[in-house]
Amino acid sequence: MKYVVATAPTYSLEVAGTSDEFPVNRIFCVGRNYAAHAREMGKDPEREPPFFFMKPACAAVKVGNTESSIPYPGMTNNFHHEIEMVVAIGRGGSAIPKEAALQHVYGYAVGLDMTRRDLQLDARDKGRPWEFGKSFSGSAPIGPIHRIEDVGHIASAAISLTVNGVTRQSSNVKELIWSVAESIAYLSQFEVLEPGDIIMTGTPEGVNAVVAGDVMVGAIDGLGAIAVRVAASQVP
Repeated sequence: MKYVVATAPTYSLEVAGTSDEFPVNRIFCVGRNYAAHAREMGKDPEREPPFFFMKPACAAVKVGNTESSIPYPGMTNNFHHEIEMVVAIGRGGSAIPKEAALQHVYGYAVGLDMTRRDLQLDARDKGRPWEFGKSFSGSAPIGPIHRIEDVGHIASAAISLTVNGVTRQSSNVKELIWSVAESIAYLSQFEVLEPGDIIMTGTPEGVNAVVAGDVMVGAIDGLGAIAVRVAASQVP
């Protein structure tokens, strides 16, 4: 077979403690999955069914043990950080029962859902999709994936983010409104999950803006920390 244009690159993430790579297929993000964050976004944190938005595979930025950088994106004046626990799917399936959902997890990682907040809120207020605010290239820096056999399942762990050494976000993943198992089970009713899929599980309260030169350090107990610097915009 001859393709008429060059094929898209494969985006991948490190697998902690190995030389292996985890290929990124799709990135699903759970919206407003911590009650305090829902309140700071002006929404009722009542436990109704979860909702998801997506990022393209090119949103994934591989972050290793040294500081990485992402550019300040164009078309925004309000670029926000959101620290999240990331779930890597190793085995696909559909209509997965909650009781079996964790069997589909390959591992966990620390990630950032970077957001052009002004564009997201403008779209939200107009009843439009969030893509320009959420689903852009380089908007998901993610650290090494820690395999289940190495760290087990993460049900309770401190999660935090600092900017230039000052704490911005601090919570515990046990505060998730919808657990990892529940999120997988619900999502798999609508989409057949595939190996390589990523689920970003939501962010706690304290989201705020960063500017060029800021250094974000996100950490989850048991999964280590990632450091990401905001570089100058690549857009004139």
